[in-house]
Amino acid sequence: MDYETLTYGRADRVATITLNRPERLNAISRAMPDEIRAAVERANADDLVHVIVLQGAGRAFCAGYDLKAYAEAPRAETGTQDGAYDPFLDYQFMDRCTQNFMSLWRSYKPTICKVHGYAVAGGSDIALCCDLVVMAEDAKIGYPPARVWGCPTTMMWVYRIGAERAKRMLFTGDLIDGREAERMGLVTRAVPAASLDAEVQKLVDRIKGVPKNQLWMQKTAINAAFDNMGLRTTQVLATVFDGITRHSPEGTWFKARAEEVGFHQAVKERDSGDPIPGSKPPRNN
Repeated sequence: MDYETLTYGRADRVATITLNRPERLNAISRAMPDEIRAAVERANADDLVHVIVLQGAGRAFCAGYDLKAYAEAPRAETGTQDGAYDPFLDYQFMDRCTQNFMSLWRSYKPTICKVHGYAVAGGSDIALCCDLVVMAEDAKIGYPPARVWGCPTTMMWVYRIGAERAKRMLFTGDLIDGREAERMGLVTRAVPAASLDAEVQKLVDRIKGVPKNQLWMQKTAINAAFDNMGLRTTQVLATVFDGITRHSPEGTWFKARAEEVGFHQAVKERDSGDPIPGSKPPRNN
């Protein structure tokens, strides 16, 4: 199978999926979510594969959706709706992306994400859908669009680190490094960047010798607890809210500002701490 946005390889009971848009820091294009799911399904169908490793080519794991392209392009070309907002149109697209990412979580076989550079916004969604995450100590993870123009549709933050820490991350949109992510319990392990490959290989070597049926049973039983806590319902709500964030007064301001001055300047203004110009003024009671 030929892929546009990733590469796939298999060796010694391990399937390796590599996001491969290094010139854009592996930013998520329209094709990437479908291809991730296809690669996961390919690994699950291969009787020789016991474990799946997900990584990124170049300087980062994944810098999120290609928001520069989406934010700076005219509204009609990006899925941002003009006029009356139909949440279903937005939900269809974003829910498909979410379920494609969740193929990593629902995979019959364990998935390990190797994070270097950045796992930001949608990139953090992808990473946190994996069963285990090993991160370079100097790598950064977070969801900056939580400030304006986004809500993490997988909402894996709360399931990994609990309500209070998830609120801390999504109220601020802050990025944290691998050390803090490990202390928080967000990732399995953080190691020096030079040791990242070796640390992942060590973990893979321990897992790949376990029978596939044993791995599937342990994973399925653990995932069932998350399903019983309402994971799917939470994701439906988060995906609806994600669409609303792009059509709220503040989201509309951000989109117009990105078209006017460029995505990076709009982000700088969004994250400055100053009031968002699109916000409605407070009412005097």
